[in-house]
Amino acid sequence: MTTGTTSTTEPGGPDAEVNVFAVELERWRDVRGFSRAALAKAMGYDRSYVSKVLSGAERPSETFAGHAEAALQAGGALRSAFRDFEANRPAKARPVVGPVADTAAGMGGLVVDHDDATLRYEDGAYRLSQRRHLVNQGTEPITRYLIRISVDRYPGDPERSNQLYSENPLSWDEIDLHAWHGRGRANPMDWTAHHDRDAFKEVWLLFSGAHGHFPLYPGESCWIEYEYTVTETHWGNWFQRAVRLPTRTLSVCLDFPAELGASVWGLHTSMTAQAAPFATAIGRDDTGDRHIFSWSCEDPPLHARYRLEWDFRGRAARTAGASPSKVMASLGIVQDTDPALRQVARRFDLPTEAEDARRVVTELNSAAERVAQAHTFGKGMGVAAPQIGIDRAVAIVRTPDGEAITLFNPTIIESGGEVDEQYEGCLSFFDVRGRVPRPHVIHVEHADIDGQTKITVFERGVARLVAHEVDHLNGKLYTDRMRDGVEPIPVEQYRGTGSTWKY
Repeated sequence: MTTGTTSTTEPGGPDAEVNVFAVELERWRDVRGFSRAALAKAMGYDRSYVSKVLSGAERPSETFAGHAEAALQAGGALRSAFRDFEANRPAKARPVVGPVADTAAGMGGLVVDHDDATLRYEDGAYRLSQRRHLVNQGTEPITRYLIRISVDRYPGDPERSNQLYSENPLSWDEIDLHAWHGRGRANPMDWTAHHDRDAFKEVWLLFSGAHGHFPLYPGESCWIEYEYTVTETHWGNWFQRAVRLPTRTLSVCLDFPAELGASVWGLHTSMTAQAAPFATAIGRDDTGDRHIFSWSCEDPPLHARYRLEWDFRGRAARTAGASPSKVMASLGIVQDTDPALRQVARRFDLPTEAEDARRVVTELNSAAERVAQAHTFGKGMGVAAPQIGIDRAVAIVRTPDGEAITLFNPTIIESGGEVDEQYEGCLSFFDVRGRVPRPHVIHVEHADIDGQTKITVFERGVARLVAHEVDHLNGKLYTDRMRDGVEPIPVEQYRGTGSTWKY
């Protein structure tokens, strides 16, 4: 997606009077003693974007103004300045956006100027409020907009999810969908179901309602908003935004009760199996009895997926001084008493099962993020699908230098070099560490997401990490590899936490 430039005014230029928001924002930044970098961090925005708003090179959004108000505690002054700015600013040339690809029928030429979602949790249910500022850059009027409601209580485990929704399907009564057109929910929108499945709904929001028809004509823009509810019986601890139309700004707000002690993180995924943490930090604002988490990005690429996940730590059965194994169990790691760890994992049929494979990898990365927040891994770490209760042959490894390795259907076909013995730990029985002999070099045959077979050579510490995870997929634990007569030691006696492998 390419964008043109938008004409703007400088705060101190001849048209400064129309950019009252930039002037007011700069004043409150100075009052509170925030640097531009500190303000950006407090708001959960990229520093360069905040700087552009301050200089007048970027037009602020209503959501941006709200985040600025919360960060600077301006007593409503910034929201008021934004309203004045919107009311008085002259019409601007709209950004020129490149060709639209892969849009739903009836939405060609549609561009999303701002996509803003707020997910609020209360009394066992999630309520999503979704606002979008749409621009019709096509040649035909737009009379409907397709939305998707897709839930998954057990992402990464499709069999378990299918069973849940076949026995207890998501219903229209539970969703309680409402939609509006225009600022301030001016006009209710009619809607009609497009697809109705147990865990998946697609809906056409119609640009019509009790106030007649209001198509979005070429060159025009409008706000639409819709809300729906899903109980936690149907919705897991995750929320994903998939970029299906050219989008300028994407923002998300998660609103949780403070008593739940929510911890939030984000993963950016694409059509490949790879996942990476968000490039910008997730902001947090503790207001009264609520914890508000906010995140945004500019010009997200088409087909990108931004996934926020959370853990309600205040609800978890953790106490001060809990053993390492109990901590790992509370983070969703299957423990060694579970017979599932002694089974050979089912291989993927790739690329046929590529979508299932991506879902499992997303869950593995989510588990790795949770675990990494609870413990320091100087030697790197890995998680195999059976360790999170999924009977599939895939594992991820994060090396000490930050490399992410994903292995589908891995098999060690050759080993060589010296054999050394070093301590290993396992998330599935993390109270102990054991000395395990492993070769310095292993050759691993594995598949990629497209089903192509490849052979990768791993050495030394990374070879040890990979071999440990391959063992998990074959129903083996590192204790099976230890020499006769050698027993694991309590973690309290282990002195290698946080250190790297020794070679």
